[in-house]
Amino acid sequence: MYVQKRGRFVTYSRNIFTDCVVATGNVVLGMKKEQIYTFFERLSEVEQSPETELQFTNPFTLTVAVVLSAQATDKGVNRATAELFRLADTPEKMIALGEDRIRDLVKTIGLFRTKAKNVYLLSVKLRDEFESTVPRERDQLMSLPGVGRKTANVVMNVAFGEPTFAVDTHVYRLSNRTGLAPGKTVMDVEKKLEKRVPDPFRVHAHHWLILHGRYICVARKPKCGQCVVSDICKFKDKAG
Repeated sequence: MYVQKRGRFVTYSRNIFTDCVVATGNVVLGMKKEQIYTFFERLSEVEQSPETELQFTNPFTLTVAVVLSAQATDKGVNRATAELFRLADTPEKMIALGEDRIRDLVKTIGLFRTKAKNVYLLSVKLRDEFESTVPRERDQLMSLPGVGRKTANVVMNVAFGEPTFAVDTHVYRLSNRTGLAPGKTVMDVEKKLEKRVPDPFRVHAHHWLILHGRYICVARKPKCGQCVVSDICKFKDKAG
């Protein structure tokens, strides 16, 4: 549909990824600076120190867990990695385990064949090129098999405390639905979050968004009546 705003027509489309109307033209209605500060301030009051729900013991097992979590639930990944990480919590141990055994241990996770191969290959690369140490730099992380930008951002944030923004389905949906950081693409949203999130909240921001999207601002029937930021949210179809 088309909406005229200040003499220009802006195209809006319903995005099934966010289940909300997203602006695809030049004009996007978003939160004001003071509203964004209040938004994160309230989320921080609900959960002061948010953490990933993936279970891990070190940067290596975190990297493996995040690679396995693509198109899978954290609970499903945790069930599979309980035994995997008991047997192999270093690149050398993972290599010794072998691709076939890794595949057998993670077969309950979607795309398990490809993921098992990536886990084995990233372990080899870490051993051969990084002295079995998970790198801190995004470009180096993204050189590992199975590690894309989102995975790299998670590892940088969780393992090393970097203020990165890993945009998954929850963060993307929330950023568009609320007006926090509207964008047509994941990269659009990430860049806007980098620009808009206030300094005091940057390290934990993506975890607050993930948890809020997972449990309150869910895709189909958001629980607006339980939402601490509903009064500043730009979503038009608020439910009770």
